[in-house]
Amino acid sequence: MNRYDRKIWGLAACFAALAGYVDALGFLYLGGFFVSFMSGNSTRLAVGLSTHFSDAATAAGLIASFVIGVMLGSLCGRVIQHSRHSALMYLIAALLTISALLAIIDANWAAAAALAMAMGAENALFERDGEVQIGLTYMTGTLVKFGQRLLSALMGGDRFGWLPYLLLWLGLVTGAVLGAVSYRLVGNSAIWAAAGAAFLLGSWLHHRRVPLAASIARRGN
Repeated sequence: MNRYDRKIWGLAACFAALAGYVDALGFLYLGGFFVSFMSGNSTRLAVGLSTHFSDAATAAGLIASFVIGVMLGSLCGRVIQHSRHSALMYLIAALLTISALLAIIDANWAAAAALAMAMGAENALFERDGEVQIGLTYMTGTLVKFGQRLLSALMGGDRFGWLPYLLLWLGLVTGAVLGAVSYRLVGNSAIWAAAGAAFLLGSWLHHRRVPLAASIARRGN
């Protein structure tokens, strides 16, 4: 844990769990498309262009929604300097709430677009100088770092340098399991739980004033 302290990695795992929960909901809700894993949607887009154009259109719409969410998250972080991380979580909670409301009236694709926007915005939580320091909704890079740090540990390097990356991955997987189970139990209503969790995280960040950006700046130099 050489770049960030344990509290920061613990929070990152919680955020990743939220992303996993929402992505599992979206995957089941949409029948095989993703709301946070854009590499998967990019593959669905490419395959759809040669097989079913409607699939390509769905994937393209989700990718566009995700990018819009990234832009909204970055804009929120730049405009709101004071308590920007809690403001970001409130933005995510609002988008998830909108998705839940749209799902009630069976506006399925609009609800999915709101989910993708929320997941795009979440990646701005650990943004510094326009660059994402810790990815929360995608795990390929995390697993690469896990493998690199694990090899380093086996060869006499930092014994626990791999642990935070494993924790981040486990957070996403755990959230995805909970999301899948929740969807099976209550269907689209499971989105409300994600909105509530995002609101609670935002409230906690607001009252505890956890300096995510400051930790990145201090430990990243």
